Amino acid sequence: MKPERPRWESPVEKAIREAQERGEFDDLPGAGKPLRDLGDADDPMWWLRQYAEREQLDLTGALPPALQLRKEAASYPESLADLRTEDAVRRVLEDFNARVRRDRLRPPDRGMPQLLAPTVDVDVMVQRWRALRAASQRAEVDPPVTSGEARPARRWWRRRR
Repeated sequence: MKPERPRWESPVEKAIREAQERGEFDDLPGAGKPLRDLGDADDPMWWLRQYAEREQLDLTGALPPALQLRKEAASYPESLADLRTEDAVRRVLEDFNARVRRDRLRPPDRGMPQLLAPTVDVDVMVQRWRALRAASQRAEVDPPVTSGEARPARRWWRRRR
């Protein structure tokens, strides 16, 4: 019988084998437990979705333009709360409507249905912004009292006569 030739072993395989022989892989946390949810087997992008969730990434920029516009419209008027004047709110909303109209002129992607984002009614949104702004200003002047808490003393310059 011929003596068996030693099998060639890469440096990485050698380091792993030696670590196993030393027992460095024994009693690792999670040993013998099933792997976490690896996602839907039918979804080829499961790993990307998990990565974005784990790293708390905002993938709004990766959406098709029509979906980006729809997501932006869904955030109105709350996203406009920081604007101080009605003119600024109108400019933002008119710019949004112009971008929606420009997106509608874009040819649809091949093999995909055409997605359309709706325009917003500027006057209705401005009214909703006014109501939101008035409610937030009332909350600043007169904060709500929750049960169990003493009401803070009002400052002399905020007292009503």
